[in-house]
Amino acid sequence: MIDTHAHIDDEQYADDIDSFILNQQQAGVSRILVPATNADSCLSVLSLCARYPDYCVPALGLHPEDVSDDYLTQLQTIHSLILCHRDRLCAIGEIGLDYHFSTLYKEQQLDAFRQQMQWALDLDLPVMIHSRDATDDCLRIVEEYAAQGLRGVMHCFSGSYETAQRILRTGFFMGIGGVITFKNAHLALTLSGNGRPPIPLERLVLETDSPYMAPVPHRGQRNESRYLTHVIDVLAHTYNTTPDLINRITTNNARQLFHLS
Repeated sequence: MIDTHAHIDDEQYADDIDSFILNQQQAGVSRILVPATNADSCLSVLSLCARYPDYCVPALGLHPEDVSDDYLTQLQTIHSLILCHRDRLCAIGEIGLDYHFSTLYKEQQLDAFRQQMQWALDLDLPVMIHSRDATDDCLRIVEEYAAQGLRGVMHCFSGSYETAQRILRTGFFMGIGGVITFKNAHLALTLSGNGRPPIPLERLVLETDSPYMAPVPHRGQRNESRYLTHVIDVLAHTYNTTPDLINRITTNNARQLFHLS
């Protein structure tokens, strides 16, 4: 298993990070990709990944919820860090658009998103994209940059079948996590196609979004990469196949997208 999105630099892991990493390894998690959300977290992500250089891989970026009056200064700092650590990075992320709580900084979010998409294109790195209540704006920009050769993943996908088809046309992947196990979620039905062609397994990667979005039966707890087994079980049922095949395909997808050895 490869966890393609886990914020394990979060303070919730500070007191037991060594044992946490060991537990994930023993459970069969072969790699954890760790995205940043702002300039400060870029430093914490780099520090954490330096402690586990063969296991944790950093991604650097400015999250849309962290875009505010100082976003240009933050972008300048983050860009410098990206250039300094280019060879260590798996992606630019977590970036994107979020209009859920406020659209006060909508124009700044759009500017930050475009700047970071261009960095990724220039540096031949994939992107990890966050989109909440901003689907049309987000996909319009994804389509623009995908047409120029940019690759990436729509993080924490939980959208409609129609949205999934639009993503497929860009060549981007979809990140599938704990949401698929939630009682009232319709994600499994969306992926199955519900009478239409299913979303190809070859375009899915696994993620936790730790410490958030823990799957059933761990919902409400601190999330862990090893809990991906619950996501795999639901995917296996959805696609009428084995957990082993789901694990193998999604692991290969992650290696392909993020150029992992």
